[in-house]
Amino acid sequence: MFVVGVTGGIGSGKSAATDILSQLGVTVVDADIVAREVVEPGEPALQAIKEYFGSEVIATNGSLDRAALRKLVFSNNDNREWLEKLLHPIIRKSIIEQLNRSNGDYAVLASPLLLETDQYQLVDHVVVIDVPVEIQLQRTMSRDNNNEEQVKAIINAQMARQERLDKADSVISNDSDLAHLDTEISTLHEQLIQLAKQA
Repeated sequence: MFVVGVTGGIGSGKSAATDILSQLGVTVVDADIVAREVVEPGEPALQAIKEYFGSEVIATNGSLDRAALRKLVFSNNDNREWLEKLLHPIIRKSIIEQLNRSNGDYAVLASPLLLETDQYQLVDHVVVIDVPVEIQLQRTMSRDNNNEEQVKAIINAQMARQERLDKADSVISNDSDLAHLDTEISTLHEQLIQLAKQA
């Protein structure tokens, strides 16, 4: 299976881009969704997290209390490393299984951390959805109700824009409206089908 990685900074429009690919019949495996699935109630990873951090990270309905876990992880490097060691292999295994079940000319792995983690090793072609930082700020502030400082901190914690662009095989500029993105993604889709057939 030819696998295309789709990534981009916060507020770049990755989800909008992969939604269009989904509508075109492409299987999209979203790393963020997989990361949530592997810690759902009944999953072994949730039990391991409860045993390590205690029941304060479990909400009253039995699901993971992400806010409580975030506090424990971001304030302590050992905690963060333990959690990453637990979850990264499980997430990776689930991503590979879902990609292998897909059919069509190619499949997509959508991941904000595609290039920051070893997930890039799972893909044959990297697509970066790119916007100027000012647009990232505007979109994320209006979407997530975060202030400018919070959004800047998130952007600064992510891979630098130029570094991401340097690692891209294809770049989609998403600094216009949804109709423009739709046209760009439809063109990209045709190119990816050709690349997949040549692979």
